[in-house]
Amino acid sequence: MTSESQESIQLLNTAIIKSKEQKINISYEDRLSKTCASPAIKALEVAIASLAESEKISRDQAAIKIIETVRELDTIWSDFLMMEGITKTKELLKGGPKH
Repeated sequence: MTSESQESIQLLNTAIIKSKEQKINISYEDRLSKTCASPAIKALEVAIASLAESEKISRDQAAIKIIETVRELDTIWSDFLMMEGITKTKELLKGGPKH
């Protein structure tokens, strides 16, 4: 790879990071405060206590299990949707059925 290519890649990577940085809402503290006061968080508090009691684990462990489970669900659905998109794209490229 030439030094010019490396420089271009570095510029693109920097541009990607800066463009994402610009999209971040500066008021994250306000957003965090509002989110922590939401009914969903109160429901999670109840779920944490319930899981800790039913599984005989600490509240910390219960909170981690809940977060890991939600993240796994999110990952599974992201993978599923990505594969659906890939399949439809392949069909379109082959001139297959259009939905």
